Amino acid sequence: MQVPDFAPQPPQVLYVAVADHVAARIAAGDLKPGARLPSERDLAAEYGTSYVTMRRAAEVLRERGLIVTVHGRGTFVAEPMQAKLQSRRERHRPPKP
Repeated sequence: MQVPDFAPQPPQVLYVAVADHVAARIAAGDLKPGARLPSERDLAAEYGTSYVTMRRAAEVLRERGLIVTVHGRGTFVAEPMQAKLQSRRERHRPPKP
């Protein structure tokens, strides 16, 4: 899947446009589950936005369950929900006789 260039449309809020573009990169496989994202400042420079805009975009992505932030470690692309559910089931499944 090809990710279109970042080109926010005027009626769209910029931080939502950034979040949508990062989400498209995740869906396209450009950003793999478990991959560490660049810092918010580096992403802001990449997208030509302010740090605050990138921080708000990250909040949107966290709310969508697409990224997770680990204090002191960084921000990572979240594992797909299916994989999370499967691993939980396996942990709670009784051992086979």
